[in-house]
Amino acid sequence: MHTVRFSDPSGLTRTGTWTDSGIDAGNQRYDPAEVTILPPSEPTKIVCQAGGYVDHREESGFEDLPDRPELFLKTPNCVVGHGDAIELPPGRDEVEFEAEFGIVIDEQCRAVDEDEAMEFVRGFTCVNDISNRDDQAEERNWVRGKAFDASLPIGPVLATPDEVPDDARLELRLNGEVKQETTRDMMIFSVPNLIAEVSELITLEPGDIIASGTPFGPGPLGEGDVVEVEFEGVGTLENHVVAR
Repeated sequence: MHTVRFSDPSGLTRTGTWTDSGIDAGNQRYDPAEVTILPPSEPTKIVCQAGGYVDHREESGFEDLPDRPELFLKTPNCVVGHGDAIELPPGRDEVEFEAEFGIVIDEQCRAVDEDEAMEFVRGFTCVNDISNRDDQAEERNWVRGKAFDASLPIGPVLATPDEVPDDARLELRLNGEVKQETTRDMMIFSVPNLIAEVSELITLEPGDIIASGTPFGPGPLGEGDVVEVEFEGVGTLENHVVAR
């Protein structure tokens, strides 16, 4: 099932099911083109993995695989939805896309056992971890480099885990050209492993997101670009780029 949050023509926030026939909410059907698609969850935090795929670690100059996921945080101000603008931070020259998928948490949890981790997953969504390399290169904690406004498009829907294959394909297209491509089974750490590692010390709340990390090929964004992240079983997240 594909669950979508949206603002209907009257401005009310609704939750419905997105099918080939449209969006069904209550006893009504909506045309997706006539509503505003909202982020599929309202996270209190987004826990991101750095270097989640072997090829991206090699591209970044790391020879060895990590013993545990390397984590950093994004905050709610980063989140924008399908169709929203990615805003380039002023005075920065190197702003890049990173195709990822998001694991959305269903209920509050802490110290989750890996064998039970999927019980706490509400579903999966597409994520684009927009990164400001100018500041990221100068910081240890990546606050300016990763947590600036409108730097985390997510959506368009939340797909239940049964909809997403274990080897689901992840692809990013910039102005229609494929720039990143991988499959879920190429991750260094599995989804249950990520949940167990994150929740060991961090309480996860309903709607919180764990971002998978990105594969080989992050690249630059410029004003006027259109960027799409497609995750098999979820759909396609599309955003355009503007200068702030």
